[in-house]
Amino acid sequence: MIDKENLNKAYDHRQVEDKLYARWTERGYFHGEVDEKKKPFTIVIPPPNITGQLHMGHALDEMIQDAIIRFRRMQGYAALWLPGTDHASIATEVKIVNQMAEEGLTKEGIGREAFLERAWKWKEQYGGRIVSQLKKLGSSCDWERERFTMDEGCSRAVKEVFIRLYEKGLIYRGNRIINWCPNCQTALSDAEVEYEEQASHLWHIRYAAEDGGEGIVVATTRPETMLGDTAVAVHPEDERYAHLVGKNVILPLLDKPIPVVADEYVDREFGTGAVKITPAHDPNDFEVATRHDLPIIRVLTDDGKMNENAGKYEGMDRYEARAAIEADLQAAGVLVKKEDYAHNVGSCYRCHTTVEPMVSRQWFVSMKELAKPAIEAVRRGDVQFIPERFDKIYYNWMENVRDWCISRQLWWGHRIPAYYCDECGEMAVAREMPKTCEKCGGTHFHQDEDVLDTWFSSGLWPFSTLGWPDKTPELDFFYPTSVLVTGYDIIFFWVARMITFGMEVMGKAPFKYVNIHGIVRDSQGRKMSKSLNNGIDPLEVIEKYGADALRFSLAVGVSPGNDMRYYDEKVNAAGNFANKIWNASRFVAMNLPEDFAGGLEPEHFDVSDQWIVSRLQQVIRDVSDNMEKFELGLAAQKVYDFIWSEYCDWYIEMAKSRLYGEDAAEKKTACQVLRYVLINALKLLHPFMPFITEEIYTEMLGAGESIMISDWPAAEPSLVFPGEEESMGEIMEVVRSVRNTRAGMNVPPSKKAKIILRTEKADMVHATEAYLKKLAYASEVEVIAPGAPEPENAAGAVVPMGEVFLPLGELIDVKKEMERLLKEKKSLEGEIARAGGKLNNEKFVSKAPAKVVEEERAKLAKYTDMLEKVEKRIASVEALQK
Repeated sequence: MIDKENLNKAYDHRQVEDKLYARWTERGYFHGEVDEKKKPFTIVIPPPNITGQLHMGHALDEMIQDAIIRFRRMQGYAALWLPGTDHASIATEVKIVNQMAEEGLTKEGIGREAFLERAWKWKEQYGGRIVSQLKKLGSSCDWERERFTMDEGCSRAVKEVFIRLYEKGLIYRGNRIINWCPNCQTALSDAEVEYEEQASHLWHIRYAAEDGGEGIVVATTRPETMLGDTAVAVHPEDERYAHLVGKNVILPLLDKPIPVVADEYVDREFGTGAVKITPAHDPNDFEVATRHDLPIIRVLTDDGKMNENAGKYEGMDRYEARAAIEADLQAAGVLVKKEDYAHNVGSCYRCHTTVEPMVSRQWFVSMKELAKPAIEAVRRGDVQFIPERFDKIYYNWMENVRDWCISRQLWWGHRIPAYYCDECGEMAVAREMPKTCEKCGGTHFHQDEDVLDTWFSSGLWPFSTLGWPDKTPELDFFYPTSVLVTGYDIIFFWVARMITFGMEVMGKAPFKYVNIHGIVRDSQGRKMSKSLNNGIDPLEVIEKYGADALRFSLAVGVSPGNDMRYYDEKVNAAGNFANKIWNASRFVAMNLPEDFAGGLEPEHFDVSDQWIVSRLQQVIRDVSDNMEKFELGLAAQKVYDFIWSEYCDWYIEMAKSRLYGEDAAEKKTACQVLRYVLINALKLLHPFMPFITEEIYTEMLGAGESIMISDWPAAEPSLVFPGEEESMGEIMEVVRSVRNTRAGMNVPPSKKAKIILRTEKADMVHATEAYLKKLAYASEVEVIAPGAPEPENAAGAVVPMGEVFLPLGELIDVKKEMERLLKEKKSLEGEIARAGGKLNNEKFVSKAPAKVVEEERAKLAKYTDMLEKVEKRIASVEALQK
């Protein structure tokens, strides 16, 4: 029974959200169970970093996932939204190192074991912070299944995949060019390097010929690396340098002879058409060196300083060395020129330090063969990107993929399962440390110091979280997952790798759909960043407006693949929407009889009941279809329009006359329809605004145990009344027209006036007379036949069902009425000209679909008829002016 005495007059999210979330979790509503009687629907959360704090991008990402999973749960699927967090090797290690620095400690000083103890303590203390913040947003994740990329199960999966790929020859260790961050002092994969155009210079340096000739001029953007040059390369067909190929030139500053080689890699149009070859510090130069069997000389240390191969520059920072080398080249007379030059420079995605390409002994995944099945999975449609255009980014990355450097020079992370014999150095990749060396019989081993790239473990996420490598019921039932929701910025970081691993390990793509969303920008369209100080804290927004308001403001602005802007005004408007729903629901609840059963009796419906119930069926169909297609923004907007305008502003107002009337049967019908439409509208809204819909459904209406486990609405064909829906729409147009006319003449609502309708639809007018009187502020409603004379001294308007007149007498401002009619005439003449122009265009008539052409003809006829009526009204008003 509803306690009407204690229904709060205003909605306060602070009293509702935490209470309801606790109730949902206690009752296990979020838990996804294996149920062979149901279809599975699975989402694995993109695991946020344990260093992370909820930002607007998270809020958008989690809102989308939560809306989808709540929709599917209500549809009756065995729905699982599997949560978890990522250990984030680089970011977490940086946090802990900085924390130790404040205590005067270093990694090396305390040793690996003590460092990892601190790391796990840090994870326990701070790692759950973002999880609690996700809960504040209302995320209905199955927290009973929460995973961590370094938990025991995920770690076992990582080791198993590494060993299997190694045994197939797809993981190897070797010296190759990698991206190196001198600040984080670790290797990075290609995907972890961000490029931006920077203003720099191009240095032109002369390398004299060994035989005393002029030699050759090369152009470089990094003169400090010339100390590692082992050749100069020219194009084989470049006649300018043909005489030098096979001879030596002298490397300036080090006075060392190096050969001139011919290679098609060289771009004859760039710079001088000759390039220095520094194999240890440029990936293209490395390939040239491999083809020509050139030595590889590294001149940089791990922290970005010049090493022992740099001669007198040893110990200098790379940029300090650049300045010194430039000065020495100038002094030696070999710096031909220095010109301004802008080019793309790579930086670490974490600390934004400029990365250095350098040769390093690292672990790699051979990607070419692994990529082929993953590419085909998308081509076949096993995986579909939404919007489809994002598959181009995927194809471009995967078809040009390089071997993936997976080792990181860190301590926090999955340690590489490679073991080295202390006696002979023999390496073994194994699940456990070997007891004896197969080569020398030694019994002492040490494990590889490096850890794996974080993206290696997160690439296994869709199946490692479900129990793989064990054959679990969850893995059999919930894999492949249904949809991945993520931003376009990590298609190659994460999405491509999950598809690759899914095809290799499971033989199936890890998800059917990849729902791509954009980023949330500030109100000026700028990316949110610390440097601009324009970030918005979702938790502060939730505290002020509530989680529902934030969620809904994001929902109505989202469309697959596109960025969106955050406006505080939008959240405020969503908060107003929540209050509108609350007030309307409270009104309904207050007017429902005690122990109201709530069934529908369509045989007792009047036209307004038929209209709103029929409109609900259409909204159910539209919203369900939008949700199926991941068009959440369209779905949210349609629910908003229906609740705010059609239900609250129109139907509730129409129902009041019966609620307050003496006819018990009419009141009962109105209550049935009010409750039925409200409950179903709340269900449609629930994925976007879970808290307020739950509170109204359970506490205010007593409609069931919980809205989130109720059935998703299904459109009922027997409740569709197209004729009555159209009729009611025409009556509403009459009301709008009367209101607009009165407003244009500044007639106050309290001043009631007779309205006269010249129409052939008298029955419809009489059936809705009570609504017309109430909503159009009418003292009485009169119907006259289409051929009847126009009332004298009346303001009028053309409406779809005919004409409406307001005999306002002295209240009418004749001048304003004439202005209004002339404006309406001009508008109609414009529409007639537009439609006529189309129909007079032979190309349009011959090429456009017949239906479209017919629609234009109908519009032309309609506007012509309306213009004729307006011109008659103008003549009538002109008569009033005489």
